[in-house]
Amino acid sequence: MFEVNHPTLFVLVGVIVLAVLGQSVFFLVKAWRRGIAIGMGKDKLKKIAVTAAVFTIAPAIAIVISVITLAKDLGIPLPWLRLSVVGSLSYETIAASNAEGAMGLVFGQVSALTATQYVTIAAVMTLSIMVGIWLVPVVCRRMQYGMLKLENRDKKWAETLSASMFIGMISAFLGYVFCDVSSVFHGDMTGLIPVLVMLLSALVMALAGILVKKTKWRWISDYALPISLIAGMAGAIPITAWLS
Repeated sequence: MFEVNHPTLFVLVGVIVLAVLGQSVFFLVKAWRRGIAIGMGKDKLKKIAVTAAVFTIAPAIAIVISVITLAKDLGIPLPWLRLSVVGSLSYETIAASNAEGAMGLVFGQVSALTATQYVTIAAVMTLSIMVGIWLVPVVCRRMQYGMLKLENRDKKWAETLSASMFIGMISAFLGYVFCDVSSVFHGDMTGLIPVLVMLLSALVMALAGILVKKTKWRWISDYALPISLIAGMAGAIPITAWLS
């Protein structure tokens, strides 16, 4: 029987993660040597390294939360791999749930996967996000050149276009949040669960922004995302119990 947490999967994923960590160490050493070469003192470099390490704690918390969220259905190795190389909670969750839905499964309610189902989900999660890897060098340079050209000609329209592109990206995720709201009209209130969870997370994020503005504690900005994620996930438990 196929096991999503089989030791072989941990070994395979561990090799890949170690390769990624090896690259990080390689470039860290190169950066350190380059800093020494251009006259930066060791004390300054140590301070920069410690500061960078401290501020990686916030995104690391979000990654751990993401792995825990996906591990219920997919086990630990696959989410660990996806979120250690190229991936994000929003994308990975949508990709996994869409793949499971196409196979008649419900995300978060899967007790066991066959090898075929597992490979299918992994392929959807991996191949889809690889589009961004080759799309950036093909499209991004031309797009950036066009944006700079537009900004030089009309800065206001350039800012409007940039904001519109960002709103369009956010709208794609909002569509996923609101896609089941119509079930409310049929007496099924579960369609409101993702909406209320989103509003709770947004409220926490807004409060963090207010605290930064009022107290000038800039460090809150670095932890606002994981805190809002934790608040949303924690709030999802009573909200689900209430509306289910």
